Amino acid sequence: MAATVAAVIRVSRTVIDLHCHILPGLDDGASDIDVSLTMARVAVAQGIETTACTPHILPGLYHNSGSTIRQAVAALQQRFEAEAIPLRLVHGADVHMCPDFVSGLCSGQLISLADSRYVLVEPPHHTVPPHLEAFFFNLVAAGYVPILTHPERLLWVPSHYEAIGRLVRAGVWMQLTAGSFAGAFGRNALYWAERMLDEGCVHLIATDAHDTERRPPDLDRGREIVAKRAGAEEAQRVVLTRPLAILQDQPPSSVPGPWGARGIRDAEAGSRPSDAELPTGDRGNGGAHSDRVRGLSHRLRRFFNH
Repeated sequence: MAATVAAVIRVSRTVIDLHCHILPGLDDGASDIDVSLTMARVAVAQGIETTACTPHILPGLYHNSGSTIRQAVAALQQRFEAEAIPLRLVHGADVHMCPDFVSGLCSGQLISLADSRYVLVEPPHHTVPPHLEAFFFNLVAAGYVPILTHPERLLWVPSHYEAIGRLVRAGVWMQLTAGSFAGAFGRNALYWAERMLDEGCVHLIATDAHDTERRPPDLDRGREIVAKRAGAEEAQRVVLTRPLAILQDQPPSSVPGPWGARGIRDAEAGSRPSDAELPTGDRGNGGAHSDRVRGLSHRLRRFFNH
């Protein structure tokens, strides 16, 4: 990236969004080019200078690949230039956990953020996958920095929260959705977003925008909320300092760590919230929710053990 960290940070309102489904027609994000253009204009109005185009790569549902994503990014960037929309695009993907993840990255079938060592990883939403930590440890051992996307929204985090701390200590970064801090995904996501921020388990926030109405870009609002809770310096780090370091492929050891790191020590000690601390919907994981989880768990075990 041509701009230096110092040059970009001088523009205090500038932010970078490293998770956005803005490419038209590739997944459940922008349905067509008009939606992409509107999303881009909203992003620019919020001060977003660079957006990572991160469509889903999910075997059996979204058959995207590194090569198709690169082509789509180049075409959309050309259209933005024709429309005089000053939004720089980089390529990436919201890559779902799958077998042979590392070999997929090496072959180009899967794709990291701007060809850096940093790669977005989306785990199953409803149930914890088998060998979760081994999967991420293997990625780290292969020289990548995995970024676990929207952990605060995963339904299994309340019962496996201690694993978050272990993953962070092992070198896994956490990217939370900006809207979670504003309550856009409900009380449970808000609770875990705030707790993870307080406990030093948040490296990045991003929009995870999919459209202009239901899931619009809202990084500016997320930064404001983080600033009130963790201070302006940390808010700058989660939307600019660390994202810029990723685009420059800087080693994680050269990047300031998360604010509130006491929580990693708590997680290491195996602490977990009591039922009284949890939002009502998380207590006991009972009822119809448990039935759904059990059904999905069975299917996912078959997939990951294949």
